[in-house]
Amino acid sequence: MDATATVTPFSTLIRTASHEQHTEAETSTFMSDLLGGRLGVDAYTRYTEQLWFVYRALEEGSEALRDDPVAGPFIQPELMRSTELERDLAHLRGADWREGLEPLPATAAYAARVAECARTWPAGYIAHHYTRYLGDLSGGQIIRDKAEKTWGFERKGDGVRFYVFEEITNPAAFKRGYRELLDAVNADDLEKQRIIEECKRAFALNTAVFRDLGEVFPLSA
Repeated sequence: MDATATVTPFSTLIRTASHEQHTEAETSTFMSDLLGGRLGVDAYTRYTEQLWFVYRALEEGSEALRDDPVAGPFIQPELMRSTELERDLAHLRGADWREGLEPLPATAAYAARVAECARTWPAGYIAHHYTRYLGDLSGGQIIRDKAEKTWGFERKGDGVRFYVFEEITNPAAFKRGYRELLDAVNADDLEKQRIIEECKRAFALNTAVFRDLGEVFPLSA
């Protein structure tokens, strides 16, 4: 490894190395259509459903990792989203929202990989934790704002609770602290490179979910 790489903060390395995959996910046809107001609230609902499967895997796996020397520092209760997602789904689908709820094939694969990392590879779990929660605190706020304006959800109310981190009063400061955790991660250089590769994989899995959603909600010609 060259001298530059040894002094570059890991949070910078992971962000720059996964930039291409991150951009591909953000600019997917489905997400572009959703944010462009070209899809209805049913597409937003289906997207929220898929998130629930992924976050259930993330957060069910987190409990066993709280004392892990590698992943443990990242397990922070103020980030947890499952309860908010369930509240959103009750608003979007009704009290019986769990009935008939099924993951798309790409979502099932994504959730399975998250669960596998949580069980067998704490450092790999960090890659998924990073791509999801830091994204929620950043680009996720664009989705919340668009959903409120497009479908008339109450500002930061039911339907967009997933994007509202009530226990994080200063998101910018929280993200700085999170990046400091990445920089101090208990892993050698080889393991850090494996985390970066898993981060790329996480974005690719997310893109695959958008691809599946795009097939469910194709725009009319």
